Amino acid sequence: MTQTDSLEIRRPAMRNPLDRPIGAVAHRFGGSRSKEVERFLKFAIVGAIGAVIDSMTLFILQATVLAPIDPDKDFKVALASTIAFFAAVTSNFLWNRYWTYPDSRSRSMRRQMAQFTFINLVGWLGRTLWISTAYKWLGALLMPILLPEIQMFRPGYVPSESAEAKLGTMAAWLIGVSVVMVWNFLANRYWTYNDVD
Repeated sequence: MTQTDSLEIRRPAMRNPLDRPIGAVAHRFGGSRSKEVERFLKFAIVGAIGAVIDSMTLFILQATVLAPIDPDKDFKVALASTIAFFAAVTSNFLWNRYWTYPDSRSRSMRRQMAQFTFINLVGWLGRTLWISTAYKWLGALLMPILLPEIQMFRPGYVPSESAEAKLGTMAAWLIGVSVVMVWNFLANRYWTYNDVD
């Protein structure tokens, strides 16, 4: 065993105030699979944090430097979505490595990061294609449905093409992030972190 290996093994797991309630829920409902249930719950919490980072980054970019207006509206939507996605991936990798799967150390951090990134790139590609093709028609579909509720808070509001595109982008994002979360959990659990019991 090398010095680096022994450092990896002795590194303590990240502690979190949620560890105790998550452990209790996992023990209560998981039975003999309580450790796997605990990992899933932690993965879901990490995913929720990533979703907040992802959605807020997308929202801020579309409200500022990458507003979905012509020229290059399609490019701006794809670029904003991509930047937001990778901000979330970075956060998710770190949280999963040190909190969800602290016992997964048979591979180097570099190799796990490469595997995690590859899995997320597959998810990103599918999500970006989905958002880029669906945001226009979703915005056109949802704006008339949500306009009365919007006008309750902003009387006289008349939606622009940009507002419709933003609404469509966020709706497509919500669908895409749900599908990608399932993909990411399964692929990472059985490939990136398959060395845990």
